[in-house]
Formats: sequence, structure tokens, C-alpha cells
Amino acid sequence: MILSRLLSICLLSLTSLQAAQKPNIVLIMADDLGYGGIGCYGAKQTHTPNLDALAATGVRCTDFHSNGAVCSPTRAALFTGRYQQRCGITGVVTAKNHRDTGLALDEVTFAEELKKQGYTTALFGKWHIGYPKHLHPIHQGFDHFTGFVSGNVDYHRFIDQEGFYDWWKQDQPHQETGYLTDLISKKAVDFISNHKDTPFCLVLTHGAPHYPIQGRNSPGFREIGKARTGTKLPGDPKSIYREMIEVMDEGIGNVVAQLDAHKLRENTLIIFCSDNGPASLGSSGGLRGKKGQIYEGGHRVCGIFNWIGSLPAGSTCHTPILTMDLFPTFLAMAQAQPTTKLDGINVLPILQSDAQEKRDPLFWQIKQNIAVRDGHWKLILNAKTEKSELYNLNKDIKESNNCISDHPEIAKKLESLARNWIKEMQPYPKKS
Repeated sequence: MILSRLLSICLLSLTSLQAAQKPNIVLIMADDLGYGGIGCYGAKQTHTPNLDALAATGVRCTDFHSNGAVCSPTRAALFTGRYQQRCGITGVVTAKNHRDTGLALDEVTFAEELKKQGYTTALFGKWHIGYPKHLHPIHQGFDHFTGFVSGNVDYHRFIDQEGFYDWWKQDQPHQETGYLTDLISKKAVDFISNHKDTPFCLVLTHGAPHYPIQGRNSPGFREIGKARTGTKLPGDPKSIYREMIEVMDEGIGNVVAQLDAHKLRENTLIIFCSDNGPASLGSSGGLRGKKGQIYEGGHRVCGIFNWIGSLPAGSTCHTPILTMDLFPTFLAMAQAQPTTKLDGINVLPILQSDAQEKRDPLFWQIKQNIAVRDGHWKLILNAKTEKSELYNLNKDIKESNNCISDHPEIAKKLESLARNWIKEMQPYPKKS
């Protein structure tokens, strides 16, 4: 009996040790932050020392892309590891017209898969792929959720564009005061402190710098919808926009400091990215296009991976990476296999190597426009003009020289790939 009990204790201790050794994941996603939005990507007037430090001690990606050029599609791809077309979320899940819909519960999320591996999961911030309570994050694999489910809210009053109060804890409305960005960061800090002894996956989906353009001490707003009352912000909106990014950076610094305080950095992968290109006030870093557009500026965004001791410090990755790649990467970290077929790939080997690697063709669909990327060639099928555009991104990253007349055979091949992809975009098997 005593021997049996000792064996049980040893097995339990071994299981706990194995769980503790699994790396933590902290994913931070900005909203509408363009490729040129922070210091390490060329911003001169916006000061982001904490993000710059993560890039300096980690991997800065020059070819990181959101799956969509607007919010909801990218998030659907992020959580499912698949092209968003497979779950039918190809456009914005709006506060006005989509309050009864969202990501179906039979879709498998990375949070659900990680929970099976002993991870505690949390999401603080923006959801935007399901308004009804039964489609909130806690029903999609997240143990903890505090945040908003619409596309954007007032940063001080938490009211969405249609006038609904939109701040939730789990799946219930939650009254709270404070500045949206600060609240998200504080909840992350508290979560790390409370779960430092077990593996965790912490997702911070910031509202910043998406409109309304509101600073920490600026409760006014720029007009965004019928729910807004009061006076507009005084001063320069560009200055307030920069402040929004800098406050987010400050909070990220607090999160990193908390990981340091508990000696978790060497066992934690930190990722920073954006859900799409910039809106009117942001910078696409000289790329053509912005939010909602199929050109590079609409979907090429910042991408930083920081894992002390496991990823090369101060390195640069030039291989294309998409949001949907994070799901299989997380599973690889947990030494687990997906239970459903994924479109994304594990990018850890890419990040650990300086060599640029060739990927299978990649696709974007923005409304009726299709883009296909194969190596350095990118073809755009423009539904509005009914004309195709071909760009060599190695020579023409700004997509200013349509060279389709010079390379018709390449354009034909890429168009065939795009047409086949459209036909192939059928749902993969879902969870039973």
C-alpha cells in the first residue's frame, strides 16, 4: 500500500514537472496597426521602446501577414489555423448587421487544443467573431475572458457603434472603469502572477490604435457612429493616435516585466502582430495600400517573435508567415498534434534559421479581389477593373510596376493556382 502511494506521488510529481516544462505563450495583437507603425519598423515619431526591445532580443519578421485586410477574417484564421473562408467569416462581423452570428462552436480553436495539453487559456481584449453569449471566447476554449465582442468601443465608456454596452467578463456584462488599453494590460499582468506555476496561453487583443481616437486622458472622441454624444477631441488627432500606440507599448512593457519577475522569459514565447494594415491615420511603411485593400499595405504587418534562448536574438526573418501559422506553431510547442486539418504551418524552424525558405503558394481574398503569392511573385485578380496585376516583390515591394505583359506565363500559372484555390476552399472536417 505504501509503495503504491509513493508510486502515485512520483507519477503525479512527474506529470506536474512535465506540465511546468511546457512553454508558455503570450500573443499580443494590435488593431489596425500598419507595417510602419512602431519604432523597429521605421516609425520616427512614435516611441515604442518595449516592442523595440522585443525585436532586438528576438526575431523581427519583414514578411509577416494578416490573413485578412480587416479584423474578423484575420481573427477567424488565427483561432482556427485555417483560411477564414473555410468557416465563412470573410468580412467584418459588424455590430449593426451580424449580432446573431459568429465563429461556429464546432470549429476547433487553438485554445481548445492547448487546454487538452494542460494549458490555462485566457483572452483579454477584442473578440469580434461572435456577439451572442454562447459564441463568446469561454465557449471556444478560453478559461478566462474579459473584453469586448464588437469591432471597436469607446475606450472609456465601452459602448459600441450601435450604442450597446460592450464590456464582458466571461459571458456576462461587466461594469468596470478605466482606459481600455490599460485594463487589458493590467489583466494580463494579474493573470501571469496567478498562473505562473502552470503552462498558460495568454492572448491580448488590443483595441489600439483602432478608432475612436482617444487617449488615456482624453475621454472625448472622433465621430464613429450614432451612439456617440459629447464633444470631439481637441488637439491633433495624429498626436493622440501616437499616444494610443505608446500606451499600448507601455502596457506590453509591464507584461514583459511580470514575466521577468517570475523568471518565465526563457520558457515563454512572446508574439506581437497586427490584425491588418492601417486605417487613415496609420502608416503602412511605404507599402501600397491600407486596411481593406489587397495590396501589401493591407495585410503585411509587424511580426515579432521573442523567446529568450530558443530563438536567435536580434535576427530578421524574411520568409512569409501568416496569422493562421500561429495555431500549428503553438501545438508544436506543446508537443501535440492537431485533431483537425490545418492550412497553417509550424514556423518555429523558419524563425530559428537565418535562411529564407520557400513556402507553398499563399492566398488572400479581400471582397471579390484575389491575390496569390508564390515565392516573390504576386498576382492580383482585380474584380473591379477586371484586370490582373503581377508584381515581383523582390524588386518592387511597393507594387508600382505591373509587369504582367513581361511575364504572361507566370501570370497564367498564378491565375490557375488562384482559381483552383477558390474551388478548394471547402470546410475541413470539424470537431464532433
